[in-house]
Amino acid sequence: MAAQYKKEIELELKSVCNEVTDLINTVFLVKCETECDLESKVFYLKMKGDYKRYIAEVVKEDIEKEAVTSASDAAYTEALVAAENLPPRHPIRLGLSLNYSVFQYEILQNESTACEIAKKAFDNAIDELNNLHGKDYDDSVLIVQLLRDNLTLWSQEYRHLMET
Repeated sequence: MAAQYKKEIELELKSVCNEVTDLINTVFLVKCETECDLESKVFYLKMKGDYKRYIAEVVKEDIEKEAVTSASDAAYTEALVAAENLPPRHPIRLGLSLNYSVFQYEILQNESTACEIAKKAFDNAIDELNNLHGKDYDDSVLIVQLLRDNLTLWSQEYRHLMET
């Protein structure tokens, strides 16, 4: 009975995530081609990567897992390219780096890349946090703390990176 319920929840999760990513693709990203600002575009691409990652966390079939993993990676990669035009301390850019590093670590099992992404975002943002104020400061500090926490959890690879 529990296995059946788990399967139903996974199917519902996939359905909702696919619905959200379809909406992002057909409405928000289309609108970004002409009207939205860079922050919005990065946010929507990050969101698309996140929702595909959620599906990748529950699918079992290799072909489907490969497809959603590839779609997630592509969305995160496109967002990272666009985010290069945001300051390293920007909360959206930091959130993107945090989520992409988690994707690398948990889905792709690529601990080294996950640590490199998290460490680079942490290092680039930490010196600039004093230039922020208000909500952006609070959001950025929280995300930097989460990056640091992940690096601590992934300590073996983190120690290796710190030595180099």
